[in-house]
Amino acid sequence: MSYEAVIGLEVHAQLKTNSKIFCGCSTEFGESPNKHTCPVCLGMPGTLPVLNRTVVEYAMRMAVATKCTISKESRFARKNYFYPDLPKGYQISQYELPIAEHGKIEIELSDGQTKTIGLTRIHMEEDAGKLVHDPMLPISQVDYNRTGVPLIEIVSEPDMRSPQEASAYLKKLHALVRYTDTCDGNMEQGSFRCDANVSIRPKGQTKLGTRTELKNMNSFRNVEKAIQYEIDRQISVVEQGEAIVQETRLFDPNKGQTFSMRGKEEAHDYRYFPDPDLIPLVIDDQWIETVKQNLPELPDSRKSRFMSDYQLSEYDASVLTADRDIADYFENCRSHLNQPKMIANWVMSNLLGLLHNQNLTIDQSPISSKNLSELLALVQEDVISGKIAKTVFEEMATSGKSAKEIVKERGLVQVSNEDELLPLIQSIIEKHPKEKESYQQGKKKLMGFFVGQVMKATGGKANPKKVNELLQANLSG
Repeated sequence: MSYEAVIGLEVHAQLKTNSKIFCGCSTEFGESPNKHTCPVCLGMPGTLPVLNRTVVEYAMRMAVATKCTISKESRFARKNYFYPDLPKGYQISQYELPIAEHGKIEIELSDGQTKTIGLTRIHMEEDAGKLVHDPMLPISQVDYNRTGVPLIEIVSEPDMRSPQEASAYLKKLHALVRYTDTCDGNMEQGSFRCDANVSIRPKGQTKLGTRTELKNMNSFRNVEKAIQYEIDRQISVVEQGEAIVQETRLFDPNKGQTFSMRGKEEAHDYRYFPDPDLIPLVIDDQWIETVKQNLPELPDSRKSRFMSDYQLSEYDASVLTADRDIADYFENCRSHLNQPKMIANWVMSNLLGLLHNQNLTIDQSPISSKNLSELLALVQEDVISGKIAKTVFEEMATSGKSAKEIVKERGLVQVSNEDELLPLIQSIIEKHPKEKESYQQGKKKLMGFFVGQVMKATGGKANPKKVNELLQANLSG
């Protein structure tokens, strides 16, 4: 029997506010345990939560970016469960009346087609703390710094049918939280994390199968690997005549496998009820319109603009706009040098290759957009060749010097003077009479041989365009 997967994702995005959702404690990452705590986020008796307005605005930004309907009235609920990192014994979240519903995200598939993934809802909630397990003793310690940090949970419809579609959706959502500046998107630090609900069913059947929830996926690659493993596992279970158990499973990236963690809770297990300490959140049309007006340019519109304004291909525009910082870097280069295609090629190949090899992000680049533009301007003005530019680029990355400084110090200025090149070219032709004769008999590929000889003799500093012109003139005689 042939099966198809049914996949839905629940993404938690930590909002980039300076303070927590219901108190004034800092949200700064990496501080010593329990430094950023107060009676409110520690759940002390008699304390009352006060909603952070910026949290609401950030949630509204993402609602607009994903074409959700923003609720004029929403409210917070208590999600009751006991766990040591949840000091109140409940989490303040939203349940029946979330801030936004019924959105959609367009993803691009590998065959160039697009697919619409529906969004069920976006809701606001507070994060729980963090358990630190002692490697030597059978005890765990609790760090409450993260308790009360604001989150939005973005819940998709079960519209994805493959791990690749799930990864494409997650990458698009990641780009949106970065473009809207609502979340830093750091998956390693847990500020952008994903749970996947996976089930299978016979192809052609509309009824949903029993789902499992996958956790502990901290990269796009791991999301794909975990979902694929779970699909294969479920098919194997069903084909052996057994039933899929509804449960939460963890993904082990080292083994590439999922394993059972606990039974999957249902909504009634959490005993949701409206939080009596928080009044309903009322959002008027003016507030929504203000958020819309202040929304930054989003990836799809920026991609279209790159194609129309800079005449870039769809592929180039997609790569450059997938990350807001890379798109900003490109446009900063473009403001210094009006050569968009040339800049795009260098950013996508040389720069991103350098960052990948050194495990750096674009904001950690050792070469600024201004310095890269200066280097490319030297190529454009025929001061240096493209080949020498790559050598200069590598030295710029290690030394921190500008292109002009390196070119001047190492004497790398391109040789374009005909009076200097012509004697050298004539000498090389005289030394290779057989190659000259073969060229004249129609073996035009030998032009590359002669160009190579000139470049070798000049240490790569000869102007390739000028060399080709002079060679053609002298080889034809």
